[in-house]
Amino acid sequence: MDILKSIIVWIIGLCYLCVLFPLTFIIWLLVLPLDRQRTLTHWLLVYQSLILSKLIPIWKIEIEGREKAVRGTTCVIIANHQSILDILLINCLRYRFKWVSKIENISVPVLGWYLRMAGYITVDRGNEESKAEMLEKSYQCLKRETSIMMFPEGTRSIDSEIGFFKRGAFQLAIQADVPILPVIIEGTAGILPKHGLKFGSGYNVTIKVLDPVHPTAFGTDNPDVLAGKLKSRMKSELSRLREGTGSK
Repeated sequence: MDILKSIIVWIIGLCYLCVLFPLTFIIWLLVLPLDRQRTLTHWLLVYQSLILSKLIPIWKIEIEGREKAVRGTTCVIIANHQSILDILLINCLRYRFKWVSKIENISVPVLGWYLRMAGYITVDRGNEESKAEMLEKSYQCLKRETSIMMFPEGTRSIDSEIGFFKRGAFQLAIQADVPILPVIIEGTAGILPKHGLKFGSGYNVTIKVLDPVHPTAFGTDNPDVLAGKLKSRMKSELSRLREGTGSK
């Protein structure tokens, strides 16, 4: 049954992209001279994500705490990473931000095209020069009052647990003197796990926005220490979320 559902979901997704990508490309071309920060393109992708999440009937999505990102506040947004679906669902929060993505995604059809059109930031995780360039571009975005969105694990979890946090997001928050906004995602690993193509059904997805935390709240300017503190907080919150929802 899951195979049939998966085929239906992939068909819906592909048809959706075939219809909306040309439209997005045309709008991007028309507004490019006036939209240097690619803000309009970002909002197009956000609302396309919202529509697509409603079109796929195999999950129930619950969003908690969206209001904790105070309007007009610039921050570094971080989230745990269970599935490629997390990208779609983070967009459903309807925040203004620039994604930071691994450079490999540039080569992925459609996804890479959207990354370029929206002016999102990429990083070669094995190249120190690329990391420095990513941090500088992200810092400039924060100074222009555009938040940055990163998965500090750097890749999807293979067991749905929160893995090691890389230091980049925390170094950036310290440098720019902005809050960190943690987001917990639960349930997407069961629907579409890492390297999987078959969609599972019967899973509830919860996106929970935690209270923003300023780096100074932990009394440290060491990004590695800060990463460890935030990871511990998010792991504890994920455990409480699972206990409360009875997640599979």
